[in-house]
Amino acid sequence: MPAIIDGKQTAARCLAETAADIAALRVAGVTPGLAVVLIGENPASLAYVRSKDKTCRELGMHSRKIELPADTPQDEVLRLIAELNADPAIHGILVQSPPPPHIDEAAIVRAIDPRKDVDGFHPLNVAALAMEDPSAMVPCTPLGCLELLRAHDIATAGARAVVVGRSLIVGKPMALLLLRKGTDATVTVAHSRTADLAAVCREADILVAALGRPNFLGAGHVREGAVVIDVGINRVDDPSAPRGYRLVGDVDFDAVAPKCRAITPVPGGVGPMTIAMLMGNTVRACRRITGKC
Repeated sequence: MPAIIDGKQTAARCLAETAADIAALRVAGVTPGLAVVLIGENPASLAYVRSKDKTCRELGMHSRKIELPADTPQDEVLRLIAELNADPAIHGILVQSPPPPHIDEAAIVRAIDPRKDVDGFHPLNVAALAMEDPSAMVPCTPLGCLELLRAHDIATAGARAVVVGRSLIVGKPMALLLLRKGTDATVTVAHSRTADLAAVCREADILVAALGRPNFLGAGHVREGAVVIDVGINRVDDPSAPRGYRLVGDVDFDAVAPKCRAITPVPGGVGPMTIAMLMGNTVRACRRITGKC
């Protein structure tokens, strides 16, 4: 059986370290602050926002949870972002994705002060990551994936890594993180239109799945002894489940796990790490903005 890469345990350790950092900052007279903005009433997004707000408060961080109606105009959202940019009590700003269709998400991201962009999506942070600038705010999910590899002593230097997915949220920053000096993997970025995707995936010592398609990667996509990081969180109908659905990843866990050296479960793998990294990014932003160590 493969080793199960436990995201809950690793996230708990990261959050404990962040809590200690927050306590030290509070002694120095600063409380890190995070504002999370939700536009509309998407049930999954609402659950994420409430979870982030709860975690902030448990850690002793200042939290603002701002819920706006789905028909909120773009100009009003931009005015809110400007207010949060100017608010000295707020060090991190996150606008929950996806927003309603009438909202230009790229414009909202560009309006956030790059120093407060704890999602790491602002063009200046994307460029800084590509340039291996240590000041870059790094997107939380790929940062969490990298931390899982480190926490479970999975060597990346010289490893062949295949990232399946090319989004700005996960795929592209994940590839940059694996490629940069100090991580030193040899990286291939693949996607659903890659010719002979299964063969490309079987080259991987480390396979990161981030397509957003339930159970898309099967046993034929994974070589013996690979490490699989499954970023996907997908709802599939299941009448036998209490809520009528269950969560699965982009990887068919039951088919793939017997071939793996290590694998993340869904849920309980990458998901908890995303919130843990968000809290860490907020503390980092607070230190940068206030000059407090």
